[in-house]
Amino acid sequence: MNEEWKEKKSMRELNEILEGVRGRIAAACARAKRDPADVEIVAVTKTHGAEVVKEAWDAGLSIVGENKVQEAAWKKPASVSGPSWHLIGHLQGNKVRHALALFDFFESVDSTKLLTRLNAVADEVGASPHVLLEVNVSGEKSKTGMPLGEVDGAVRTILEACPRVTFEGFMTMAPFSENPEDARPYFRRLRELRDATEKRFGLVLPRLSMGMSGDYEVAVEEGATWLRLGTVLFGERPKVKSVRASADDADAGAGSGLDSYSGAGPTVKVLD
Repeated sequence: MNEEWKEKKSMRELNEILEGVRGRIAAACARAKRDPADVEIVAVTKTHGAEVVKEAWDAGLSIVGENKVQEAAWKKPASVSGPSWHLIGHLQGNKVRHALALFDFFESVDSTKLLTRLNAVADEVGASPHVLLEVNVSGEKSKTGMPLGEVDGAVRTILEACPRVTFEGFMTMAPFSENPEDARPYFRRLRELRDATEKRFGLVLPRLSMGMSGDYEVAVEEGATWLRLGTVLFGERPKVKSVRASADDADAGAGSGLDSYSGAGPTVKVLD
């Protein structure tokens, strides 16, 4: 009964938080003369357990975002069925096969090499991945994403050599700042890149994934359609410590939970 009470309390808190977040999204849409229905939340559950995925789903959030293939490998089977799972973190080429079995959408494709690998493996397994190109608009060396100058070449690769891949738009991350307004020029640049790419290649690209917990209202004003929100919904992520996997875990590959971030994962301990 105590656990049931805690779950109901947690759900009530999340619903209240979501009401406020959706209200701010609607206000930002009004300022930008946009329809709030065109903006969706990607619930980022990184480091949280499967129970948080269920809370998000029960609260009406239909998209879950995970940063790591290894974490999704144990979390998705333990979670409620229904949500669409998005990979929003860097994808290594040697994990593409595992990722295709787990994710419905790849928001962080950051190189032509990764595109061709995705297409080749998708062809082998009969998958049809939907992707966004991640662009490092700020040029920060610490950030993943392809440089602006490589975007046209990546789009040509998709159109000419990746028939399995469906290209739907772009993703970016603004530099960290305490002032959300500092993110505006980066979000605006991504929207302008999307518009120019549509015109240059005769495409329709409906997705712009930009904006996180600290700057999502600005992102909405600049055209975001997917907001990657974690902390503002679920609070600070649990403190964790990686634990070396056993030989059996290493042999198991991505499904072993190696480098996962939750206490439910077999290779991680949550810190006090």
